[in-house]
Amino acid sequence: MANSPQAKKRIRTNATRARINAARRSRVRTFLKKVDLAVAGGDQTAANEALKSAQSELMRSVSRGVFKKNTAARTVSRLNARVKAMSA
Repeated sequence: MANSPQAKKRIRTNATRARINAARRSRVRTFLKKVDLAVAGGDQTAANEALKSAQSELMRSVSRGVFKKNTAARTVSRLNARVKAMSA
């Protein structure tokens, strides 16, 4: 148990940041699901639009420290490959 005021504040801060990061992660997952649904539906234009918004959302979460840069890059690459495969 935290005894010093600094440690108590740190616990509060960590809890707040955890809630914010969880919300951001959830938001990114929603954007990724939109891309998957568009690909599954076979709608090329919707998939491209969803990919564009998902990519910007992922990179925003990287800049906020929610995801690592390589994780986001890998995810975007895989999504891009799925969308590109639709046109073939």
